[in-house]
Amino acid sequence: MNYKSLIPNQELRLSLLKVTEFIPDKQMIKLQYKIATGRKLDLINPRRFTEKLQWYKLYYRDSRMTKSADKYQVREYIVSKGYKEILVPLYGVYEKVEEIDFDTFPNSFVLKTTNGSQTNIICEDKSKLDLDSVKKTLNSWLFKRTSKAGREWPYYNIMPRIICEEYLPKDDNGNMVDYKFVCFEGKVAYVFVNTDRSFDGGLRFGIYNEKFEKLPYGRKGLKKTTDSIIKPINYEKMIEIAEALSKDFPHVRIDLYNIEGKIYFGEMTFFHGSGYVEFEPDEFDYILGEKFKVPLLKS
Repeated sequence: MNYKSLIPNQELRLSLLKVTEFIPDKQMIKLQYKIATGRKLDLINPRRFTEKLQWYKLYYRDSRMTKSADKYQVREYIVSKGYKEILVPLYGVYEKVEEIDFDTFPNSFVLKTTNGSQTNIICEDKSKLDLDSVKKTLNSWLFKRTSKAGREWPYYNIMPRIICEEYLPKDDNGNMVDYKFVCFEGKVAYVFVNTDRSFDGGLRFGIYNEKFEKLPYGRKGLKKTTDSIIKPINYEKMIEIAEALSKDFPHVRIDLYNIEGKIYFGEMTFFHGSGYVEFEPDEFDYILGEKFKVPLLKS
């Protein structure tokens, strides 16, 4: 059973989750895990990656995770690690939609909220932008969404703001490849690759090892990446960056872009898919889980 198929509209799902904010995190996480995967969540002796992510939400606390999850504050973290050059140029940060002067933006830009997931507006041509619709959407993201949707505690204390960044160019095929480095204790274990977001009816997803060799695993419901995806230029530098940014945490996913060898930072994510992703075959959930070291609970 998949809650997204039961309630396809994301805004409706988030509205329902906002109503249930009063439910304690542990109880809600168990319920969401059961609905999303059809399995009972084991927090006493978790073996799956998806189970350990739920443990991570409930029992691991590091204040740096809030800063790293904030799409604006994370820029300070990146600079502190010595990688200022990978930051996407910033045009502005705003607490209210009314503060935004769209006339100051170039023809192409990207708007996103600092505490959201899938809260991005990509503008390729400002002359075609429906400003009223954009402002309405941004306000809805700022004020109507719950920060407790996946019960991911780092997002609870992030100030909801809007940032505007430079639009990164696509490749010759009109594509933007997203390299997601899955790190444990400061070491890259796997790379999740997202591509073809606008082709063939949706996203393609591939799983690669740290040497960028494609593995026979995927994500349920998504097409696999094609064999045309090759190791990017400066891949070793991407590994270096991912490991430097991840070394403070037991687990984090470091998202990077690579445009003709120029590396850009995307985001840091501590709970991939909020821990409700289903892999194909299912064994990969256990393989990832073996990499993720968490203390076992005693009761």
